[in-house]
Amino acid sequence: QVQLVESGGGLVQAGGSLRLSCAASGTIFSINDMGWYRQAPGKQRELVAAITSGGSTNYAESVKGRFTISRDNAKNTVYLQMNSLRPEDTAVYYCKLSYRRVLGGFTINSWGQGTQVTVSS
Repeated sequence: QVQLVESGGGLVQAGGSLRLSCAASGTIFSINDMGWYRQAPGKQRELVAAITSGGSTNYAESVKGRFTISRDNAKNTVYLQMNSLRPEDTAVYYCKLSYRRVLGGFTINSWGQGTQVTVSS
């Protein structure tokens, strides 16, 4: 089993910054995509940002220019730097990992437990 441990959430004023981290541990042969999703109360979970094994990134329109996703393959960790935060960014943020346990194995998706980000106006 792979465990994802998220950290870095909290309460911040509008315009402030936070950096989320998500570290994976367990039996991992290779990691494909890593990403961050968020879910606000009463809303569906949505993609915030994703990064491929090659470093290509994809962002939700609402966070482009403000958030930056990165990964450290040696540490099996993905980060989300969030700047210029807005009250509408308030949500529980989840990391997602797509990985293989063995060479040639099928892809498995694993989710973190979520970390609360609250932006006050």
